[in-house]
Amino acid sequence: MIFRTTSADAGQRLDQFLARHLKETSRSRLQQWIQAGHVLLNGSVPKASARLHGGEQIEVRPLAPPAPARAFAQEIPLEILYEDDDLVAVNKPAGMTVHTGAGITQGTLVNALLHRFERLSAVGGELRPGIVHRLDRWTSGVLLAAKTDAAHVRLARQFALRQVRKTYQALVHGRVSTRRGRPVIVEGIEWRRLEMPIRRDRRHRVKMTARARQGRPAVTDYRVIEEWPHFSLLEVRIATGRTHQIRVHLSTIGHPVAGDTLYGAPHQPSLERIFLHARELVFTHPSSGETLKIQAPLPPELESQLQALREGRSELVLL
Repeated sequence: MIFRTTSADAGQRLDQFLARHLKETSRSRLQQWIQAGHVLLNGSVPKASARLHGGEQIEVRPLAPPAPARAFAQEIPLEILYEDDDLVAVNKPAGMTVHTGAGITQGTLVNALLHRFERLSAVGGELRPGIVHRLDRWTSGVLLAAKTDAAHVRLARQFALRQVRKTYQALVHGRVSTRRGRPVIVEGIEWRRLEMPIRRDRRHRVKMTARARQGRPAVTDYRVIEEWPHFSLLEVRIATGRTHQIRVHLSTIGHPVAGDTLYGAPHQPSLERIFLHARELVFTHPSSGETLKIQAPLPPELESQLQALREGRSELVLL
C-alpha cells in the first residue's frame, strides 16, 4: 500500500497517520510492522515516532498475522474443589493465566486442565477449551470449566443472564465510607452498590476506566467485613463480569485493592500479588438443576496479611 502525505499531515507521528488510514489494524500491530521494516518512509526504515512534514511517500507491506497458538497439555498441579461428569471447579492460584494470550503460552490453567482431564468442552475453541469464565492473572479463587459442550452452553447462559452469584474478598486502602454507593438489601443484608460503566482507557490501553461517560454497564456490590486505621476488608459481589471490574470500581471511589499498582496502589514488598480472591460461586448445575455452592479458602499469603493487621504488626505500605 502506498500513501502520500500532505501539508495537513505535518507534525503527526507516523504511527498515528497509519492508524488513521488503516482503521481496522491496531496501533500496536502497526508499530510491529514498522519495527520489522515493513513500513518505508521515503524509501528508508523509520521509527514509529517519526514526525511527518508533508509530501512524503509511505510504503506499507503488511505482516501476515501470527498463526494462533494452540493450548497443549502440561503437568501442572491443580487444586480441585469440585468435579463431576459435566464440570470441574478449581482453585486458581494468583499468577496463573487462564489461557494462552498476550505472548503467554506456558503454565496456563487450560494447559493444566488438558493434562488432568481426558476431555473438555470445545465451545471455546482450541485456545480456550472448557473455559466458561475468567479471572485476572493475579486474582486467585474459584473458576469453573466445562467438560461437555452442553454443560458449557448452559453455564455460559447463566453467566450471561447474571444468574451466577460471584463473591470475592478484597483488602483495600483506607476506611471505606458507606456513603459511597447506593444501599441495597440482599438476603437481609445491606450492601452498597456501585454502578459505573467500564471501558478501556484510551491513554493506557492495559487499563480499564470507569471515569468515562460511555462504556459497558457494570454493577458491583460491597460491604465492609473488617476495618483497621488504614485498610478495609471487603466482601464484594459482581452482577456483571467486566475486565478488571472490582479493581476499577474500588479504585474509582478512592480505595484501590492492596498491591494493585496498575490502579493506584503502592507496591507492597510483603505482598507479591493483589489482595483479591474469588471466594465463592453459586450456580445451577447444568444437568441436575441442583444449586451448587463452591468455595475456595483464602490463600495462606493473604491470610497471613490479615493476621498481621489484626495483631498490629502489618508491613503493608500505606497510600
